Amino acid sequence: MPELPEVEVTRRSFAQHIRGARILDARAGLPLRWPLGLDPRQLAGMTVQDVDRRGKYLLLQLDQGVLLMHLGMSGSLSFRGDLPPPGRHDHFDLVTTQGTLRLNDPRRFGAVVWSADLQSDPAQKLLASLGTEPLGDAFDPAAFHARLRTRRAPIKQVLLAGDVVVGVGNIYASEALFLAGIRPTTRADRLSRARADRLHAAIREVLGRAVERGGSTLRNFSNAAGESGHFQAEASVYGRAGQPCLRCATPLRQIRQGQRSTFFCPVCQRA
Repeated sequence: MPELPEVEVTRRSFAQHIRGARILDARAGLPLRWPLGLDPRQLAGMTVQDVDRRGKYLLLQLDQGVLLMHLGMSGSLSFRGDLPPPGRHDHFDLVTTQGTLRLNDPRRFGAVVWSADLQSDPAQKLLASLGTEPLGDAFDPAAFHARLRTRRAPIKQVLLAGDVVVGVGNIYASEALFLAGIRPTTRADRLSRARADRLHAAIREVLGRAVERGGSTLRNFSNAAGESGHFQAEASVYGRAGQPCLRCATPLRQIRQGQRSTFFCPVCQRA
């Protein structure tokens, strides 16, 4: 599943190229998770002013409203001037004066939704419950610790929930917890301020490094220019069950939490 780093990498790969483009046409294929909210042909004539991101949503700011795009479980975007005719898994095309933005999504859990603005539904409903952006200035260590103190669930589950801090997906939660020396099963409300501060710094470091490395390509992720990510090649624990820990050489372990695989070192992450 594309997580925050992959979505941010995707945004950066096409935002500057589509900025200022006038929409010529739009095509919607098979239904996605939510309806578009208008006839796609109504988008013709609008102008793309900018491309922002909130959590794992890409926000195409138009001169008349905003398009919220979510990549779901298996989605990816392409932006080119010479795209071939849409295939069976191509579910949305935005044809502009500067190229065509296409959503390909084999499993159809993605979405493209139009909203009059970010303060109105459906945008407000989709974005309201999202936690703090981990790479922004609003991600404050003291506030982060205070929120963790209200949660009794295992810290890895709290990170994945996305209402305390948004976008720390499965790979990056395992990596950040290893970097901070915290066991994934530790209850969130039992983390001291010092340990929460270490986790805060680790989240920012891991996500920032993942963006620099182009995200993670475990199956078929690529950005809008068709480039794969490379973070997975330098993961410390994710996907390395049974292999020696890079710090202490103890075999790494794998457990299941909430139907997701978790990787950790039993020595470096004692509690």
